[in-house]
Amino acid sequence: MLTLVILVVLLLVLVSLLVVGALAYAVHRMPVLTQPVTIALAAMALVIAVVSVVVAAGVR
Repeated sequence: MLTLVILVVLLLVLVSLLVVGALAYAVHRMPVLTQPVTIALAAMALVIAVVSVVVAAGVR
């Protein structure tokens, strides 16, 4: 894999972890946000799955 691809994937992982941490903190502070945050996390999981498929296709 190219170094650029590895760095972009690492950046996506780090940003995703940061967003998940911020959402977890928001839900901890305001439990009423549980349902919207669950939907947002499901959407983020879908985006991560699509990005991983694109990266896997680019490696071939």
